[in-house]
Amino acid sequence: MGGSERYHLMTLEINDLAPEFTLADQNNNQITLSHLKGKKVLLYFYPKADTPGCTKQTCLLNDHLGQFNQLDVTVVGVSPDKVEKQKKFADKYGIEFSLLSDEDHAVAELYSVWGEKKMYGRAYMGIIRSAFLIDEQGEITETWYKVSPKDTVVKVLKALSN
Repeated sequence: MGGSERYHLMTLEINDLAPEFTLADQNNNQITLSHLKGKKVLLYFYPKADTPGCTKQTCLLNDHLGQFNQLDVTVVGVSPDKVEKQKKFADKYGIEFSLLSDEDHAVAELYSVWGEKKMYGRAYMGIIRSAFLIDEQGEITETWYKVSPKDTVVKVLKALSN
């Protein structure tokens, strides 16, 4: 069974309980998913801080943070970057939400977003850009596997308006 087939078999579904985690953010604060209960959470996974697609996605989310706050949605980004790299990324672009460091990609694996990717004909393991909307009780209400950086905000706001 190839990596991509295995990836599809394990994806999270709507109404699944979002897997619990605790990770350090760019300011070295420990963020625990269950501590965010009572709020909606937009949890998105991106491959690498300060790369073109990840910068576009993160900055677009940051640009719409006011709308997310009005809808009582906490935005949280996750990548395998070290805390220091997340801090540089957040500072460089004025990011006002938590960017979590998942260096060993354990949380990415829990969310089935760590998988085989190909670039320039070379296969490697990495983050499959994805986003999850989690409700106040910790259940997944929407999943967007392989979401495009420019579509994340549009898809999330559309889901929140339903």
